[in-house]
Amino acid sequence: MRDSGKRGLAIGFFDGVHLGHQAILAGAGVAITFKNHPLSVLAPEKAPQMLMAWPDREAAIRACGVESVIGLEFTPAMAVLEAEDFATGYIAKVDPGKSCQIRSGANWRFGRGGRGSLATLAQLGYEVCEVPYAVCGGEIVSSTRIRKALANGDLPGAAAMLGKNWMLSGTIVHGKGEGGKMGFPTVNILPDAQLVKLPHGVYECRYGGKKAVANYGIAPTFRERAWQTPVCEVHVIEGSGTRESGTGKVEMVRFLRPERQFASQEELKAQIRRDVDGILQSL
Repeated sequence: MRDSGKRGLAIGFFDGVHLGHQAILAGAGVAITFKNHPLSVLAPEKAPQMLMAWPDREAAIRACGVESVIGLEFTPAMAVLEAEDFATGYIAKVDPGKSCQIRSGANWRFGRGGRGSLATLAQLGYEVCEVPYAVCGGEIVSSTRIRKALANGDLPGAAAMLGKNWMLSGTIVHGKGEGGKMGFPTVNILPDAQLVKLPHGVYECRYGGKKAVANYGIAPTFRERAWQTPVCEVHVIEGSGTRESGTGKVEMVRFLRPERQFASQEELKAQIRRDVDGILQSL
């Protein structure tokens, strides 16, 4: 059924809030989603790494003009609900009068064994709208495809499907102070554990809207003082004023080079200078 102009109720997981998700959310006043991926309950070993932590995903959904975001916790009890029971227990509570148009993609499924679809809701008396897939580079845009692009360091490819640069988020942690000694002070962000992992390397990025360079990895040049788990060390090129606590968010732009272990900190310092100069020359 085509979009009738009625108030929309968008349903989906919306990881990344990519171009396809944005089309579903357009015109919706309410969105229903899950805070945790259903596979984290159904088959934890198959659960994908996330493109966004839940607070960022909720904010991105709202940024599409959605007034109310209902984030459900997917549980084992929910996993065994028949599709009709899920509709009665959750969708009907949001739209008891069936006055909204249910908006989703063609591949959205719900209920036990994924037996429910938009067709099921139509049979239950809801007006539904199957939103066409977004296409980028001749292929359907999907969260899975974006994860693969990021895992390969293809940040421009991921950005084309997201409609924006991918954002790495995490907790700001104290570092070793070595960056400041070399003239390149950093803010150090321990990425959220659930997020997709980038290749270890040096990246052009933005931090607080300012041009920056980041090393994502363990800083192997410092040997026994290297990080035990990957950290994103961000040096702001344009001015200073980096945060030292709380949550940090880095807009990742492009991969520059793989992370490597240098023979000395002087060699590392010289390479960082070349990285910074390269970013400045490319802008």
